[in-house]
Amino acid sequence: MSIKQVLHSDLAPAALGPYSQAIAASKMIFTSGQIPINPSSGKIEATTIEEQTEQVMQNLRCVLAEGGVSFDHVIKTTCFLADMNDFAAFNSVYGKYFPENAPARSCVQVAALPMGAKVEVEVIAVQG
Repeated sequence: MSIKQVLHSDLAPAALGPYSQAIAASKMIFTSGQIPINPSSGKIEATTIEEQTEQVMQNLRCVLAEGGVSFDHVIKTTCFLADMNDFAAFNSVYGKYFPENAPARSCVQVAALPMGAKVEVEVIAVQG
């Protein structure tokens, strides 16, 4: 028996490189960072930070569902913004997914994100 299980959802974008969408191990789920790729087209179609954040969170929802969990099971997020001036607008969308008992979080500005994305988010969740 493997100590880890690869999680994959066809409803979220496929990995852009040699990594998995998520890994489940020891009742924990670790997602790779999701950028706002529309899984139907394989492209970033959203233009605003709000639209991109919404797509990222929908992608994460689909990946988490493969591990049998929801945003209620998320204990930690790491958020990457291409521009910290988008922080308030990002929060307005992100907060809808964690209306109560928000997880621990880090949010940092980075020099650039893949495919010119404005936002990327990764999460850690607990199964059960």
